[in-house]
Amino acid sequence: MRVPSIGLPLAAWLIASLSAGAALRADAAQKAPATTTAPSLDELMNMKYAGIGASGAVTLADGRYENAPARRSVTLARGFRITGDLDGDGRDEAVVLLAESRGGSGTFNYLAIVSGKSGAAANVATTPLGDRVQVRAARIHARRLELDVVRAGPQDAMCCPGELATVAWELRGGRIQPVEPGVKPGRLSLAAVAGAEWELRSWTLDEPVPEGIEITFEVSGDRVAGHAACNRYFATATAGESPGDVAIGAAGATKMACPEPQMAAESRFLARLAAVRKYAFMAGQLALSWNEGDQAGTMLFERKARKP
Repeated sequence: MRVPSIGLPLAAWLIASLSAGAALRADAAQKAPATTTAPSLDELMNMKYAGIGASGAVTLADGRYENAPARRSVTLARGFRITGDLDGDGRDEAVVLLAESRGGSGTFNYLAIVSGKSGAAANVATTPLGDRVQVRAARIHARRLELDVVRAGPQDAMCCPGELATVAWELRGGRIQPVEPGVKPGRLSLAAVAGAEWELRSWTLDEPVPEGIEITFEVSGDRVAGHAACNRYFATATAGESPGDVAIGAAGATKMACPEPQMAAESRFLARLAAVRKYAFMAGQLALSWNEGDQAGTMLFERKARKP
């Protein structure tokens, strides 16, 4: 899956390179204007993070840490990077999502806040989200970090989280503190996917959709529809017994002909759509998981910005 984008552009983090001595560097630092630009994606993928599980700090290389003997890995969620001023100093921090696997069925997620105010990216605070918590959306507003998540409710098995919730934090004195979001929890249903147009970004975790191929997915009530690379399509959607379970009926479509790349992508998508058995969220992206015979996979969709 591609991961979400949350719809925010990647910013550049510029570091001045000085060749003078320590005194000259200090003098230049005092005269340099304060930057409001948050740490870059490259910095976030190659740095040290604290507060990750019982072992504490890990250092990522190209977005990943791995300890094979301990069967432990930590991965930076691709495409998830939100920025904003959380401590009120006029400089933006970056917030990233980290996923820790300990060799079992669980995936433990963490939010990490990274500052660049010292001249180099540094992890200033980390907080756990929990086991198999899905992030639907994230934002920074009025110095508050808010996440819309899917998590296991009181009656849910850990395998099948079904509670919709909003969680929030503030950065106070260099520590991340939970705050009351003022939003009551709800239950996961197809309505959580409705109200947005989703665009296919990845056929699989490692196979992005090529340029020039546009495939979209929208939910309205018990129907799904969209653009399938060439034609418009439509189908029924039926929720299953467990949270996130869904069955999508055979799709109907218009009959326009297009060049081969579009037609091949359309055939591939409609075949996989009919085999979708599960919907979930991964770092802000919609994940449709399909299963047919001995084949299975997950398609990743990004929320498409509405035209003004």
